[in-house]
Amino acid sequence: MAKALRVSAWVMGLACVAIGLLHVVGGNAAVPGEADAGPTLDSLGRFFGAIFAGYGLAWLWAARQDPVPATVVRWLAAVFLLGGVGRLLSLAVHGWPHGFQVVLAAIELVFPLVWFWLADADERASRERRPSDARTGRPTSPDPA
Repeated sequence: MAKALRVSAWVMGLACVAIGLLHVVGGNAAVPGEADAGPTLDSLGRFFGAIFAGYGLAWLWAARQDPVPATVVRWLAAVFLLGGVGRLLSLAVHGWPHGFQVVLAAIELVFPLVWFWLADADERASRERRPSDARTGRPTSPDPA
């Protein structure tokens, strides 16, 4: 499970950076069916693309930690879930979006549940790899000699 967490964090990070940069560079053309949405939405989309790339960098940072920090994974998963909830609100207010957006909403509502489940997998595996002090339960310090 620890490997699944680390691999999914890497994949998520790389995907978000790539998607974010696509929106920064492509503007409205990066949104299916919205190439002519106008300059205001183009500006907004490029800005949010940069934010999404930064979100992906946070996933990559987490994936590089040893162990992968469960608290960070939970926060990042919660942000992604909030994006899915936002899509549900949009659906309720404005109706069904482009089919690709529906697929994205499903991903944004399901994947966070997997990350919540896997969040502490690497921390648990790390504790199992390290000997601990029987009295305190804390990892033992390396021998200074």
